[in-house]
Amino acid sequence: MALDRWIALAFIALCCVFGYTAFFTMDDQLPPILRRNPVWPSTFPKILSVLGIIVGLIVLFTPKPTSKDDTPTDGTIDLSRLGDYHVGQALGLLALMVTYALSLRALGFLGSTIGFLVFGAAILGERRFHILIPVAVIATGSIWYLVQEVLGIFLRPWPGIFM
Repeated sequence: MALDRWIALAFIALCCVFGYTAFFTMDDQLPPILRRNPVWPSTFPKILSVLGIIVGLIVLFTPKPTSKDDTPTDGTIDLSRLGDYHVGQALGLLALMVTYALSLRALGFLGSTIGFLVFGAAILGERRFHILIPVAVIATGSIWYLVQEVLGIFLRPWPGIFM
């Protein structure tokens, strides 16, 4: 079985677990007054899990185009040449995502998001820091302003020692 089919199978399994959680466990602790609402907190996760399973099944059962020769076509992953791909960058970005999630409380939203954007772009090869840093600051500040002031959702901008 090809790599994309294995990934689709793993994605279907993940969506099934997510769907089980959304359909059977998320609404157990909902107050009785909210049970009459047409939209519950689990509505969007239910939709996402069903759509994820459908997309995974489409990828899993779509017939593979056959070619006359055995040369890989564009866009396919050749596992025998795995070293030619940018695996280090992908692993670096995954490690940076984990670091970002762990640093949100310690550094606050602004510090950790600016750091994530700058270091992520540096991992991907961006070297024009005189453009990168102002763009990261403006984007992070804009997102914080929209979430905090427009939507009214508290988002800690600075570390806890400053507040």
